Amino acid sequence: MALDEFLSQLDELTDAACRAFAEAADSEQLEAIRIEYVGAKSGRLKNAQKGLGSVDKADKPIAGKRFNETKQAVEAAYEEAKQRLAGGGGDASAEPFDPTEPGRPPVRGHLHPITQTIADLKDIMGRLGFSVTEGPEIEDEWHNFQALNIPLSHPARDPLDNFYLATAAATGDAPASQNADPKDTLLLRSQTSTVQIRVMEETKPPVRIISLGRVYRPDTADATHYPMFHQVEGLMIDRNVSMADLKSVLRLFATSYLGEDVHIRFRPSFFPFTEPSVEADMSRHDAEDEWIEFGGAGMVDPNVLRAVGYDPDEYCGFAFGLGVERLCARRHRIQDIREFYKNDIRFLQQF
Repeated sequence: MALDEFLSQLDELTDAACRAFAEAADSEQLEAIRIEYVGAKSGRLKNAQKGLGSVDKADKPIAGKRFNETKQAVEAAYEEAKQRLAGGGGDASAEPFDPTEPGRPPVRGHLHPITQTIADLKDIMGRLGFSVTEGPEIEDEWHNFQALNIPLSHPARDPLDNFYLATAAATGDAPASQNADPKDTLLLRSQTSTVQIRVMEETKPPVRIISLGRVYRPDTADATHYPMFHQVEGLMIDRNVSMADLKSVLRLFATSYLGEDVHIRFRPSFFPFTEPSVEADMSRHDAEDEWIEFGGAGMVDPNVLRAVGYDPDEYCGFAFGLGVERLCARRHRIQDIREFYKNDIRFLQQF
């Protein structure tokens, strides 16, 4: 075969292949064109390669070079068409774009119900004159127990009832020995009362604060318990503070949070850091026979005041502690606090 004739065939092949690939309307048509031009057995490129053998020996270098250029051009046209159709351009099987169709609004999220509750608590207590304080979640035994009048022998300090991080957790023995420095043994705090101790250590009376945050106890998860939960604790220290002040604050707080008037009653109880201590119950004004446990409270024990350098003969005060999850569940009539942590979007979208 003459060289000019072979080169002319290659030019026609290049033009035809590039035009066919450019006009391919969908992936099925593209595959048919690929087989026609670059098929391994009977493609037109394969046939053109066979024709290379009939070119005169002296002209084969020129013919071979042009064949390689033709092959590269055809394969490049195929790749370009494949990328075009993969991106949806010109693919008849792709869903047509309708510019008149209304857009899809983005899904807007919102704060978790526990976060919403914490924000409400801060607002309500702020209007009652309480400032918000925070403290570390990893605490030492002094702030978590000893300064709160919880002795070494108290069951609340048992390793089985706390998440110890040093000394006791490593040995499995008692939290600390009689001679150990209580500030050397660390644990995840079991109550936010630790923040109250830290504030009183650095602040002179009067003090009016709430401490909010996560606390940790190795409880079995059930409808009313969880190993990690949120707690809000209030503290008021001044001269001539009484249980009447405590009851008034709790009633104002509960009424503001629940959006309806409530009654508060006290039942005698015991907490190492308050004396006298009470369990506070609440009831709606129209259902006084339905009392719900609200939280623990009482007058700050004189030993706690002495531990932070306050004179109990001059100052006194009250403290109370409430579970945020239980408050949130009470407001929204939720029966199981575990629902807050299942990350079920169907549940969370309701709030």
